[in-house]
Amino acid sequence: MAFLELKNVYKSYGTGKERVEVLSDINLSIEEGEFLAIVGFTGSGKTTLINLINGLHFPDKGEVLLQGKPITGPGPDRGVVFQNYSLLPWLSVYHNVKLAIDKAYPQATGKEKDERIRSYVEMVGLSHAIHKKPAELSGGMRQRVSVARALAMNPEVLLMDEPLSALDALTRGTLQEEIVNIWSKDKKTCLLITNDVDEGIIMADRIVPLTPGPNASLGPEFQVDFPRPRVITEINQDPAYKLLRNEILEYLIQVGAARKQEQKQVEYTLPDLKPVMPGRLRWRKKREDEKVKYF
Repeated sequence: MAFLELKNVYKSYGTGKERVEVLSDINLSIEEGEFLAIVGFTGSGKTTLINLINGLHFPDKGEVLLQGKPITGPGPDRGVVFQNYSLLPWLSVYHNVKLAIDKAYPQATGKEKDERIRSYVEMVGLSHAIHKKPAELSGGMRQRVSVARALAMNPEVLLMDEPLSALDALTRGTLQEEIVNIWSKDKKTCLLITNDVDEGIIMADRIVPLTPGPNASLGPEFQVDFPRPRVITEINQDPAYKLLRNEILEYLIQVGAARKQEQKQVEYTLPDLKPVMPGRLRWRKKREDEKVKYF
């Protein structure tokens, strides 16, 4: 039995004729301690997939199972790192992380909570900024706070919804390494949602593409067998890296092109409308016509 499973999952939004099926026949198994990356196009339903796992949404058909039990709502057993950080701007780094600690460990003493907060802030390298507020932090530092907050709950699964997409290339590369280093310490089951193939190769054990929406489904899996730690400047010289990268990109390009061909152009029939002149203009035109007729 897999640690996390999605079985024959379908998800749609809207009602009646406007109902759109976002995800179709999703089947996915993730083993305990595995780092899996879902790679797909913008608008393909990647965030919907994350929300089904974190319990914010529920499938129309199928089931989402964690350790064999259906997911019935959000819980501290699933930590989420969001794309937009989702930090409370009026709270310091310390107190943003404390929110998660209070939720996950309501019975812990103040000293126990304090030790846990400080240990995870130190883990992401922000001890020097522990009392600063989000406005005083860079984008990379804010995302590290988000990672610390998610890990502080000691979740069974860490879900990351394009957590680095808003960062510059240098900060993004640094945080990729940091997140993998943090993950490697206790090997939490991890699911990364991204639209960057290179990011998936650098961070994950396995990559599964998500086809373009609507009716998005999962494609074939690609194993990432490069030893850790992985440094992009080193492995991009490896022919095996280039082969894997090209295979994933070619698959995404092919399914993207096929989906465009499937989409039919919708023709709209416009009503035969004629402009109606206001009364004053009709009167003026009538006078002008009479003058022409008279002369």
